[in-house]
Amino acid sequence: MNENPKISVLTPLYNTNPVHLKKMIESILNQTFKDFEFILLNDSPKNIEIDSIVKSYNDERIKYYKNDKNMGISASRNKLLNIAKGEYIAIFDHDDISLPLRLEKQAQYLDNHKSTGVVGCNYTTINSNKTTNFPCENSDIKKELVIMGLVIVHSGSMIRKSVLTENNLQWEEEYSPCEDYMLWARLINKTIFHNLKDVLLLYRDSQDNTTNKQSEKMADCTDKIKNFLYKEYPYYNSLCSKNSRIYLFGIPIIRKQCRGNTAKYYLFNRIPFLKTVK
Repeated sequence: MNENPKISVLTPLYNTNPVHLKKMIESILNQTFKDFEFILLNDSPKNIEIDSIVKSYNDERIKYYKNDKNMGISASRNKLLNIAKGEYIAIFDHDDISLPLRLEKQAQYLDNHKSTGVVGCNYTTINSNKTTNFPCENSDIKKELVIMGLVIVHSGSMIRKSVLTENNLQWEEEYSPCEDYMLWARLINKTIFHNLKDVLLLYRDSQDNTTNKQSEKMADCTDKIKNFLYKEYPYYNSLCSKNSRIYLFGIPIIRKQCRGNTAKYYLFNRIPFLKTVK
C-alpha cells in the first residue's frame, strides 16, 4: 500500500446496521480510483459485530480503529482527520453508498482546479429514489449556504486537506449534529466550492439516522449557524433582498423567498409550508 495515498476516505461508525455496513465498505473498495486509504473508526466500542465485519475484508487499504469509549461524531471525525495521510479527504458516512466513479471524478476535479478546496456532487436517496441537484458554481453555492442551508452533501464531499490544516479548521462539537454545515460556514471565505453535476452518492434516509433522531437539536444548531452566517458574511446576506421575514419578539417566524414568479414560505427560516406562483 502507498504510504502517502492521494485520498483518505474517512468513515466514523456507530452501531451501524451490518447490511448497510457491508454495502458501504464494498462501495469504496470497488472504486475505479485505487490510490486511497480507507479509515474506519468504531465509536461504539462494545459493538463487536462491527469488528468482525470490517476485519473480514482482506484489503490493505482498510485501516480500522476503535475508540475506548464513545466520543461523539465531531471528535471522531477529527480523530480520523488527524490520522489521515491523503492529500484529499473524502467524507463518507457509515450507511451510504459511493458510486464507482466518485473518488476518480472528485480527485480529477481537484487536480485540475488548484484553487478549489471543496468538491461535492448530487445524490439519490435510496429509499425514495429521488435525486437532489445542487448549484455547481462557487458563488451560487456560497449564496445558498447563507440563504438556504446545506447545498454540499457532506457524505459525498471531498476536501483538500491543506485547506483544513492551514486554516486550523476541524469539526466543532458545539454545533453537532450540524457540524458539517458549520464547517462549510467557516470555509466560505477560505476557499472555492464546486459541485459536480454527477450523481456520485446514494444517501440512506432512515428513521435511525441523525437527521431524524435529533431533529430538534438540528433545528437549534441550524439557527445558531444561520445567525453566524448573517453576521459574518453580510455580502451574501444582502443577496436576500427579495426575501422578507415576519418577526415575533425578535425571532424570525416566517420567511418569504421570491425567485422569478415563485414565492416560497418557510416557518422558523427553514421549514417549507407554502409555495405560490404568480
